[in-house]
Parts: sequence; C-alpha cells; structure tokens
Amino acid sequence: MRVIVVEFDKNWSLIFKEESGKIRDILGNECVDIFHIGSTSVPGLKAKPIIDIMPVVRDISKVDRLNHLFARLGYEPLGENGIPGRRYFRKGGDERTHQIHIFEELDTHNIDRHLALAAYLRCHPDVAHEYGLLKEGLALKFPNDIDGYSDGKDSFVKEMEQRALKWYLNGQAD
Repeated sequence: MRVIVVEFDKNWSLIFKEESGKIRDILGNECVDIFHIGSTSVPGLKAKPIIDIMPVVRDISKVDRLNHLFARLGYEPLGENGIPGRRYFRKGGDERTHQIHIFEELDTHNIDRHLALAAYLRCHPDVAHEYGLLKEGLALKFPNDIDGYSDGKDSFVKEMEQRALKWYLNGQAD
C-alpha cells in the first residue's frame, strides 16, 4: 500500500455522509449511530485520504451475517482484525478509500477512544497541526511501507489518545 498524506479536503464529510447512509441501510435496526472518525473527520488536518467510519450497533454478533451486503458495496470483511469485539471492513484494496470499524454499544472503551481523539484534535488545532506534520514527514520517509509509517507515529498517537481520553471523559476541559 502506497502511503500518501494530503491536505484536508472539505468533501470528506460529504463522502462520509453518503457512505454512512448506505451502511445504515445495511445495519437497519441494529444501528444505534454512525460516526466519522479518524483524521479525515478533523478540519484542517493532513491525512491519508481514507474515510474512517464507526457504526455503533446493538449486537455485534449480528454483523457477521451481513458481510455479503457489505461485500456488495465493495467492502472486504476482515472480522476483528486485531481489536477484540470490533468488526472491520475496508474498501478499495491497496488503494483503500474507506474503513469501517463497527463496535457494540456496550464497548464504551473503544467507542470513547475513537470519539475522544477526533474531538480532541478538532478542539486543539496546534496538536492537529503537529500530528499532520508528523504524518506528512513519515509518508515521505516511508512512501511504500505502511508498517514503517504506522510504527513512526505509534508513540505519538498513543500518548495523544491518552490525553484525549482523559480530556473527553472529564468534560472536555483542558
């Protein structure tokens, strides 16, 4: 997978909105809510142009029987893919365009950490700018090495996620 980081694109929210409607149709009554997460949800943040979508469902076990419907939309179902309790789907193969991270509504830890990070970055443009510069530099250093890119931002993201979660759970006051 080629690693490309681009300037923020205001169309990302429109792409999310369109795709989330299709996902909501598949999930039906199981769907509690759908959130735009990740870097493409943060205005001004440089990002890989991949829309991260987080549906929250009532019962995660019911999602597996919908894999064929996601496949019709071009998604590859990958099960938990390293995060217990998640259902992960990706679209676009090596030129990935969308990722879906489905969690059960009782999995507040994973839901909160995703929502917290995006909210934190939206409210802390200085941190978002620093993160964008890091990602841009890593993309130049590792243009054909997604693992190198991911490893290079791992400690920054983990530390930022901890700060974001604390901020988010304490009423979003820094």
